[in-house]
Amino acid sequence: MRILVLGTGGREHALCWRLQRDPEVTLLLAAPGNPGIAALTRCVPVDPLNPDAVLAVAVQERIDLTVVGPEAPLERGLADLFRQHGRPIVGPSRAGAALECSKVFSKHFMAAHDIPTARFAVCDTPTAALEAVCGASFDVPLVVKADGLAAGKGVVVAESRAEAEAAVRAAMVDLQFGSAGSRLVVEECLTGPEVSLFALCDGMRAIPLSTAQDHKRIFDEDRGPNTGGMGAFAPSPLATDDLRTFAMHRVIQPVLEGMRAAGEPYVGFLYVSLMLTPQGPKVIEFNVRFGDPEAQVILPQLEGSLAAALYSAATGDLRSDVVREGTQPAVGVVLASRGYPAAAEHGQPIDGLAAAADVPGALIFHAGTAVAQGRLVTAGGRVLTVVGRGATFQDAMTTAYRAVDRIHFAGMQCRRDIGRKAADNGRENAI
Repeated sequence: MRILVLGTGGREHALCWRLQRDPEVTLLLAAPGNPGIAALTRCVPVDPLNPDAVLAVAVQERIDLTVVGPEAPLERGLADLFRQHGRPIVGPSRAGAALECSKVFSKHFMAAHDIPTARFAVCDTPTAALEAVCGASFDVPLVVKADGLAAGKGVVVAESRAEAEAAVRAAMVDLQFGSAGSRLVVEECLTGPEVSLFALCDGMRAIPLSTAQDHKRIFDEDRGPNTGGMGAFAPSPLATDDLRTFAMHRVIQPVLEGMRAAGEPYVGFLYVSLMLTPQGPKVIEFNVRFGDPEAQVILPQLEGSLAAALYSAATGDLRSDVVREGTQPAVGVVLASRGYPAAAEHGQPIDGLAAAADVPGALIFHAGTAVAQGRLVTAGGRVLTVVGRGATFQDAMTTAYRAVDRIHFAGMQCRRDIGRKAADNGRENAI
């Protein structure tokens, strides 16, 4: 099988690393890839946001299966173009991608299909948004979300009405997120632990892949501003059999049925973020691709053939017997640049990767890296994900941080508590 993986980040590095281990894979390409992926396989300089150029590469290289990493190419209609040309691809249509790419569409879809989620209001003008955050419909804290894609930074959990008003003005008046903030969703703030569930879909059916818990805040103990993700662990000790059944029957199956009824069968990864509230699980958001950094901790533990599973999904004949969730705990720690999640510093030399990779059980996945004058340097907000694996979550944490401590670049930021929620209080025994 000849496979093309699209993207530049840690998720795509993890996908390439995992797919390379499947015996069916005879050729693996990445477009455009990153220095970590280039050490594994060939990278081609193609912009994933140019559907015609990507299709041309797939035709020229006789690609059997294309796997889309990020969401933006899906919003551009990449999967639609590939299916028009009869080429298997893992990723939903532009209409399906709206589940992630438009918070407004997602909330209306959940309301229409009785998928449990937070109460919300859609605001098309600054006046309407200010009335929503200042009125009696929502208590504080409340959540303000930009409608469109904002690199994981378009969500503000406002602890006061003044903070909510500032979030509205930043998005709709100052255009901090460009056109992504032209409409806002204001919703009640749910409380409880958060669990991410990942499924693979073929338009009719879905199979669960694994679960994880992400850490969005920049600082330890979940403090500071939201980021694209500062680390994750998998599988989640909170993901009981009952919760998995709930997610498949009350969330994922209604998504498949709703999209199919709209004439847009949903094919690809579906990532469901659930808040376990006192009133029961509720959906915070959907992602229409593998999460990042969750992919980096889930993919290394999957057993069987990921390539065969992805091909069966892309061709409408999903097989549940070729890939399965592993049970070995994994902890992934993101190393970020100085200034992240705001204006991140670039161009700092990175040292210690070889020493970190020598730690038994450790994996290093590149995200925001580049090569300049023969040296590996930082080139993004999130630079690397360092993954530790072990018999217990404590072992996995120890391995991850042992590797982290061998890596250095000026201004390096990382949390020191990734995995602690699972390792503390004997919770790892709940798996």
